[in-house]
Amino acid sequence: MAHETPETLTDRTATVLQAARAWLNQDPDPETQAQLRALINAVGDGDTAALSNLHSRFDTRLAFGTAGLRGEISAGPNRMNRVLVSQAAAGLATYLLRHAAPGVTPSVVIGYDGRKNSHVFATDTAALMAGAGVRAILLPRLLPTPVLAFAVRHLDASCGVMVTASHNPPNDNGYKVYLGGVNNGAQIVSPDDKAISDEILRVAADEHVPHLPRASYETAEETVVQAYIAETASIAHTPRAQVNSVYTAMHGVGWDTTRRVLEKSGFDLPTLVDAQIAPDAAFPTVAFPNPEEPGAMDLAYETAREVSAELIIANDPDADRLAVAIPDLSSASGYRRLSGNEVGAILGWRAAALATADASNPGALACSIVSSPALHAVADAYGLRFVETLTGFKWVSRVPGLVYGFEEALGYLVNPDSVRDKDGISAAVALLSLVSDLKSEGTTLAGYLDRFSEKFGHYASGQISMRVSEVSTIALVMTRLRESPPTHVGRIRVDEIDDFRWGLGDLPPSDVLRIRLTDGSRVMVRPSGTEPKLKVYIDTRSTVGTLVERRAAAQAALDELDRGMRALIE
Repeated sequence: MAHETPETLTDRTATVLQAARAWLNQDPDPETQAQLRALINAVGDGDTAALSNLHSRFDTRLAFGTAGLRGEISAGPNRMNRVLVSQAAAGLATYLLRHAAPGVTPSVVIGYDGRKNSHVFATDTAALMAGAGVRAILLPRLLPTPVLAFAVRHLDASCGVMVTASHNPPNDNGYKVYLGGVNNGAQIVSPDDKAISDEILRVAADEHVPHLPRASYETAEETVVQAYIAETASIAHTPRAQVNSVYTAMHGVGWDTTRRVLEKSGFDLPTLVDAQIAPDAAFPTVAFPNPEEPGAMDLAYETAREVSAELIIANDPDADRLAVAIPDLSSASGYRRLSGNEVGAILGWRAAALATADASNPGALACSIVSSPALHAVADAYGLRFVETLTGFKWVSRVPGLVYGFEEALGYLVNPDSVRDKDGISAAVALLSLVSDLKSEGTTLAGYLDRFSEKFGHYASGQISMRVSEVSTIALVMTRLRESPPTHVGRIRVDEIDDFRWGLGDLPPSDVLRIRLTDGSRVMVRPSGTEPKLKVYIDTRSTVGTLVERRAAAQAALDELDRGMRALIE
């Protein structure tokens, strides 16, 4: 870009500067004010990097969708900040008022985690909601996302807002929205996301944040948290054997609530990964606060080795996900983290065994289309319905008659009568209860996985994640696969390819391809919903021979399909 002076600014530069100054005039946050003021001054001095930075912040806007809002905390409409959150709160309030029954005051319950600005975003939301005429209830302190999801139903609220970015990088934050009433406390889906987004955009265009009315709001009693703890503890019976476990909160908000649930359930408390147990918005011991990421569990493995733990339990920072690791002498760390599909399958088996199948209206096991087909085999064996949904618990949680649901990205719903979202705390209790029962019988979770493979077949799963510098590359790969469909993946012949582009069965349209192979394997291909990545999910199964033979056959097919898909997409 050519050097520009204040006298020779292009129209585009003048436009972005005007937008930045207008934003600055309504920003209540001294930190983002200073940041934006410095950028504006730098552009005035001819700094082309600062100009590019401004365009990145102001040429577009963080889109409000079914996942709400999520992004880096910084100034501008394409970042998370107090202006954007205020506009979102005011727009959501208008939506709730427009959709309330005549004479009914809508209500919202608001939760927040320990991330940077979570508390201020939550209190801004509560004050602005109250100012708009919505009954606003703030949870009493920083708490896990599942407690907020529970509170929407427990308080019979019209809506819930959770301020969290889950396991995103430290400087991110987000805004998740749940709806009560006919939505039963599930996350928003279409068309509600579009209707809320339209109201937010209207506020952004017509209103000045400092002029938006604010009012006092309620703070929920601790009884809401106590009710969540009681209901979550009730999913486990009195332990038949105590388990020597290790727990990490990954610098998040999970431990206090988890501790109280375990105490009420009768479990001995785990050994803690002390450096990661207290909420810390800087996440100092992990490069990325996601238990799926390499290195994130290293301190947990170290602690587990010190106490010879039988089990490691990890929550992500807002405790809606659960990671599990078990002893493994073949691993350098001495432990192996189970995949989301492995945990999903064994918790599904537990849920099915506990469920009473009504032949006239059987309950349902559900998972996302990219999760392991192992759950289907469990449902068939126990006379339960099996339902596949699009990716995301906003879909899984809405399945009628749901007994249990999961998705491969460490999300599990074991208590759908209480919470309509993934819940890493209740899943931890269910898992601990299972391991306790197994220990009383003289076996382990590793042994239970073997039993699963003997009963249902051995399932293996893998994933390819192709990061691209240009998002258009993903569309080109998807188009190529559609226009020139492969006849083989590696040496395995393709049976059929299902295209979800226009919807498939009961599923709404989605940019997903399902490749079915003659050996019974399955490959799913889809763009990531949150990152510039193309994601490929591979699932294989073997039901023939001994356990060792089944494992070998499923792994061989997985390796072949991995090589074949890399050749097709790279």
